[in-house]
Amino acid sequence: MCKSCEAEGGKCRLKKSNSKEPETQCVKGVTLGSILLILGTVALHRVYSLKKLERNNQIKIEKFLEDYIALKPTRYSYADIKKITNQFQDKLGEGGCGTVYKGKLSDEVHVAVKILNNSKGNGEEFINEVGTMGRIHHVNVVRLVGFCADGFRRALIYEFLPNESLEKFIFSRTTENHSLGWKKLQDIALGIAKGIEYLHQGCDQRILHFDIKPHNILLDHNFNPKISDFGLAKLCSKEQSAVSMTSARGTMGYIAPEMLSRNFGNVSYKSDVFSYGMLLLEMVGGRKNIDITVDNTCQVYFPEWIYNHLDQGEELQIRIDEDGDTQIVKKLTIVGLWCIQWFSADRPSMKLVVQMLEGEHNLSMPPNPFTCTGPTKTNASTPERYLQQELIVISEIE
Repeated sequence: MCKSCEAEGGKCRLKKSNSKEPETQCVKGVTLGSILLILGTVALHRVYSLKKLERNNQIKIEKFLEDYIALKPTRYSYADIKKITNQFQDKLGEGGCGTVYKGKLSDEVHVAVKILNNSKGNGEEFINEVGTMGRIHHVNVVRLVGFCADGFRRALIYEFLPNESLEKFIFSRTTENHSLGWKKLQDIALGIAKGIEYLHQGCDQRILHFDIKPHNILLDHNFNPKISDFGLAKLCSKEQSAVSMTSARGTMGYIAPEMLSRNFGNVSYKSDVFSYGMLLLEMVGGRKNIDITVDNTCQVYFPEWIYNHLDQGEELQIRIDEDGDTQIVKKLTIVGLWCIQWFSADRPSMKLVVQMLEGEHNLSMPPNPFTCTGPTKTNASTPERYLQQELIVISEIE
């Protein structure tokens, strides 16, 4: 017995200390086991929730397809899709929503097949696309031939348009856009306008597209334009002057100001008019409306630059090839500037836009859309503030 033990009355302090180790290890084991159990439970609950959500989405889609008795497009299985695309041999392009392949139906008709990403939304965009396009029949709207909703796999089958999108021509660094000629570009602009007018007035319910831009305008073999991509579309009655939105829809650079701030007015069919106006000005300029890479800072925002030149009677610096082209360019520019008025109440309807494009009379200059002259003049709703927001977003992307 050591002296320390003697001082303790014969009790060994070493044994006393060591006797707690099993108890400590037991506590640690229980704690670790509890943590692992909790983590496992959370993980299982997460997996279960995701599977339940996906099942609910599938049920929702199936119910929609069953209820939609008048659906014209044909429903295909995923096995059919693989056969149509020849095992996805000919890839046409890829975007945020999915990948597009060229295919051929049994009757030798060529089609474009968009395979949607599994992670894309909860099925709402798929339902929007099928539900909206299934009721549309217009020469300037792309035709939905069929669709696939086979388990988790979803696809959309469109008529094949060989000249791809308008974006390819107007933003090309070559002279492709001018090889079409200004008369053809005017015809394309008019066709798009008629397509949007049909969506707004020609159907039983008004269809708001909410993503009008060059990328979503496809061209057939004769360069006739067709509006595509209805994933963000919204239906409303023709009597409804405004629609409720929980968040902004569309692509930066084409989104109407009222989408971001109600100080500019209510969200309505006039939001599509704004997007069309921005598209029209990009057709005129052959460039993005906002380009922070230009040498001259006054040309960063093309709509404001061309408004000032037109208003002051200065040279527009746009390539002109034939007699009469100057008048076409001027008309497209003025119509575009009318369409991008910051306050929705100041914009024309698409019916009036069609009349302006078809008319032979000279059009009057619109009010300057880049000065705050609307009904609401708060700092939050100035055009300058809105433009600054877009410039910040675009500079961050680049």
